[in-house]
Amino acid sequence: MNLQWYPGHMTSAMRSMREDVKLVDLIIELLDARVPRSSRNPDLGSLGTGKARLILLNKADLADEECNRRWIAHFKEEGTEVLAINAKTGQGMEQIRNAVRSACKEKIERDRRRGILNRPLRAMVAGIPNVGKSSFINSFGKKAAAKTGNKPGVTRGRQWIKIRNELELLDTPGVLWPKFEDPQVGLHLALIGSINDEILPTEELGTELLALLKEGWPGRLRERYEVEEDSDTPLLLAAIGKRLGCLKPGGEIDTLRTARLILDDLRSARLGRISLELP
Repeated sequence: MNLQWYPGHMTSAMRSMREDVKLVDLIIELLDARVPRSSRNPDLGSLGTGKARLILLNKADLADEECNRRWIAHFKEEGTEVLAINAKTGQGMEQIRNAVRSACKEKIERDRRRGILNRPLRAMVAGIPNVGKSSFINSFGKKAAAKTGNKPGVTRGRQWIKIRNELELLDTPGVLWPKFEDPQVGLHLALIGSINDEILPTEELGTELLALLKEGWPGRLRERYEVEEDSDTPLLLAAIGKRLGCLKPGGEIDTLRTARLILDDLRSARLGRISLELP
């Protein structure tokens, strides 16, 4: 399965970000903890070369705990400040101010030597669609400061959000990159909801997910849907549809609706905490 999605507005959004990054001291890059590699936009890696950087592994509650620890160790070994958080519940948020100061310690020290004290740091919040940037800003700022939604690309326009007198955040739209060289990246981004569901081959995506779960997490499908996992994926999809009562008029199994329900179960962790990538 080779999935690609790069709507035109992302080109202009990236152009604006290249201009706006000149205004900030720090880039706060949100990644999805379930797929840190696939959710890391390579264009953001070259954005703001030389700027301080903080990585937040968001939705850490949906990812395997041991995998979270391994990814944190991986980024720390690269010399990057990193935290695992859950922006919706506030998990890990209390550590962010210290992490920001640590990431910007050279900038803070330069300002101190110049006699500039207590100047608010400015940070760009960046990431791919549906990674939780606006939810992070709302939680970190303790108020509904940025518009949120459950569809990729809902954030629009430039928004500065002041956090007390110590930090100013620039919210940015979720952006992907023009081409996924590795088909696995497109698959992972589709599975977590970072590609518009309306353009996806949902049934094919559902069978791909079933194949992944059978191989990597044996027993999960049996526990969730009370089906045997030894059949091939199209038959397994039909069996799950029957168990869930996904039937069309006349009793035919609605495999499209079934695939949507399985995807929703993955995204909401009803299939358990699943990490699709290891460092």
